[in-house]
Amino acid sequence: MAKVLEGVRVLDLTRVIAGPWCTQTLADLGAEVIKVEKPMGGDDTRRVGPFVQTSAQGDSAFYMGVNRNKQSVTIDISTPEGSALVRELAAKCDVLVENYKVGDLKRYGLDYATLAQSNPALVYCSVTGFGQNGPYAARPAYDSVLQAMCGLMSTCGHPDGEPGAGPVRAGAPIADIFTGLYAAIAVMGAVMQCRSTGQGQYIDMAMVDATTAVLGHLALGYLMTGEVPQRQGNNNPITSPSGVFKATDGYFSMSAGNDGQFVAMLEVLGLPVELAQQQRFCNNIERIRHRKELDALLQAVTLTRPVAEWVDKLSARTVPCAAINDMRQVFADPQVKHRDLHLNVLHGSGEQVPTLRSPLRLPLSPVSYAAPPTLGQHTQAVLSTLLAKSDEQIAALRASGVITTA
Repeated sequence: MAKVLEGVRVLDLTRVIAGPWCTQTLADLGAEVIKVEKPMGGDDTRRVGPFVQTSAQGDSAFYMGVNRNKQSVTIDISTPEGSALVRELAAKCDVLVENYKVGDLKRYGLDYATLAQSNPALVYCSVTGFGQNGPYAARPAYDSVLQAMCGLMSTCGHPDGEPGAGPVRAGAPIADIFTGLYAAIAVMGAVMQCRSTGQGQYIDMAMVDATTAVLGHLALGYLMTGEVPQRQGNNNPITSPSGVFKATDGYFSMSAGNDGQFVAMLEVLGLPVELAQQQRFCNNIERIRHRKELDALLQAVTLTRPVAEWVDKLSARTVPCAAINDMRQVFADPQVKHRDLHLNVLHGSGEQVPTLRSPLRLPLSPVSYAAPPTLGQHTQAVLSTLLAKSDEQIAALRASGVITTA
């Protein structure tokens, strides 16, 4: 069965996370993704450990987490010969994704206006921090910068007055990841439109747009009421009880999303069900108002048993709950094992390396898994087969430093 994006060729001029996350998603769905990297060093994330131990190319967990199913071609685009090679590749691709600084690629003749002249069906996606225009367009951007600017950090962390109070960034680079996912969705939409019209288009994908968008109800709540959302720590601001509780051997999360779940929670914990009839706990609104005293009652009980016992008993009564796992516990979890979320693939170094299963599960066109490429692993093959360069031409490019080959 054909892959969803089989036959779609993507030229990947991205590095670090947001752009590569987009192109990895496209690759998982079957697109042919050709990643162009600097001859000396490649993508910056190749140098961020930990590393594949036997690899001479410095392949890191950081790089491997966002570059599976791709080909690596090393080209120095700052040279006339290198930029010409990339223009040749772009003419044979359906999609180009880049995350250079605004306007940077124009000096190499690799901007949309130039490439669309020879390939009007090209879908060209630029991924930047702040978009192609506006007062911040030229600013550099990192995930933490956008988490700060777009309000995400203002909603994460313990409230003022509590120990450890203050804004906190999310542990995963979610501004980058959400931007990459939105970019992939935009590219797929543009490819679908191009198939019916023959016309490509330019996509201006900005992290500021994506990070603000994912705040969803928090942002809309402010726009509707003018009330600024406050940090809630581990509490769900719209449900109580809902938070983190300590057991004898660790922590777990439990929530009661309705009155029935709250009664079941009380019964499992051995607390009087009459508490659910008291005015302060009789419905969710009242429980939110009296959250601290309710949590204190629950915490006094959860401290008496281990995490696994509480999770088993609460789950048996369909009360939402889970242990707070570290990474070792995550991959030892029976459900994670059942879903085969940890896979091993053969790396270019010759050893088996871990990867994560894509959450995209399409039974008629399942994702296949190829290890992230070593630096320049596919330069020779791509230039010879796609661009019909002779061995002599490739050797000359290599000798002049325009390319490197594995």
